[in-house]
Amino acid sequence: MPTSTNAVEFTVHDAHDPQKYEPFALGQVQWVRRPGEGGRPALSAGFWHVTTEEAPEPFDLLIEADETIHIIEGHLHIEVEGGDSFDLTPGSAASFNRGAQTRWTVVEDTTEFFVYS
Repeated sequence: MPTSTNAVEFTVHDAHDPQKYEPFALGQVQWVRRPGEGGRPALSAGFWHVTTEEAPEPFDLLIEADETIHIIEGHLHIEVEGGDSFDLTPGSAASFNRGAQTRWTVVEDTTEFFVYS
């Protein structure tokens, strides 16, 4: 629900709601801020949910914008080209620079909060 105070717009969501998910490139997303909202085309945020059935095998992902994620539930294993790898579980956070080449494994059904900038 966009709200305006003194010509400043903001969006408030009290919790992620699986009923509000919509299809995404892989898995599903509930947008908190859609790309381009508020006149800021490079900023977006939301909740991403993916299951092991939707991603049964590791997949390569080129990070197309600076991205920060926080794991709410589940388990991801992410390898970054150059040798670093991370196991992300509830409470974990990671940030990737635009252009990073990564390989993601969905170890358990996962919900994350993400920000693209």
